[in-house]
Amino acid sequence: MGARRVPGGRDGGLPVRTFEAVPGVPPVSVLRSPRHGPHRGEPPGRAHTHDFLTLAYFDGGGGSLRLGRREWVVEAGDAYVIAPGEVIGGGFEGVEGWRVFFPAEVLGDRAPGAFLSWRAHPLLFPFVGGEAGGAQRLKVPPEDRASWSGRFAALDAELRARRDGYREAVLSHLTLLLVEVSRLAADVVGDLRLRDEPLLAGVFGFIEERYRERISLRDVARAVGLSPGHLTTVVGRKTGRTVLGWITERRMAEARRLLVETDLSVEEVGRRVGYGDAGYFARTFGRAHGTTPLGWRRAARP
Repeated sequence: MGARRVPGGRDGGLPVRTFEAVPGVPPVSVLRSPRHGPHRGEPPGRAHTHDFLTLAYFDGGGGSLRLGRREWVVEAGDAYVIAPGEVIGGGFEGVEGWRVFFPAEVLGDRAPGAFLSWRAHPLLFPFVGGEAGGAQRLKVPPEDRASWSGRFAALDAELRARRDGYREAVLSHLTLLLVEVSRLAADVVGDLRLRDEPLLAGVFGFIEERYRERISLRDVARAVGLSPGHLTTVVGRKTGRTVLGWITERRMAEARRLLVETDLSVEEVGRRVGYGDAGYFARTFGRAHGTTPLGWRRAARP
């Protein structure tokens, strides 16, 4: 990974770390803290941003991590999914854990199918969709922490040894880690309630229950007892996206699943995710994915 400085713009001229792929080598990089020091050319604690996806897992607590406008106290079992463009306000000194870095296209043609369950919950979209301004913390249960550490260690070992078949092994280990992320996120609404975020829990709970219907911002606002304007402000500040954006992404996630896992017509898929007009559904899907619904289906079934 390299670093460059982008003048002005959202990051205010912060160094931007870029993923420098090596021909013939899987575009995946692993770091172990505190075994590895800070990036070469970057002093400890230097704020920066990046153009790739990051999954960080800490098997030991201590220290803190600044992501965007939030500072997180790191605890054992913390897993962070960090979107491209997120500002990391300091280094990883004093914490013990793993980080894996990879570009969004790491799985290539396998992405639509292999990532489908991972993409299924809207709160993870800032990570999987590559939209700047997203970071989520998930908690790995104590009984699963040894296996998480083992997965990172196995991925690291494959990248270091480069034995025959290591490319396939690297992608397999990474996919398994992303499946674990998907499973941790399955009860993310309940986790929001535990973290004293009842408003967001209510918003995403309502979206999860009703996204197949023709719901609006006003419907969501009424469900949580706020005006549409106030709800828009709060959700935007906490998540960086609009309520309607979350509704659309949840619908798109289910549409992706139906396109890959069923033979339903595009019109029927659209109807099942809340779009009565097949043309409008196809245009919305195209804007979100850069391809048609049938194009997505074909890519997932080479």
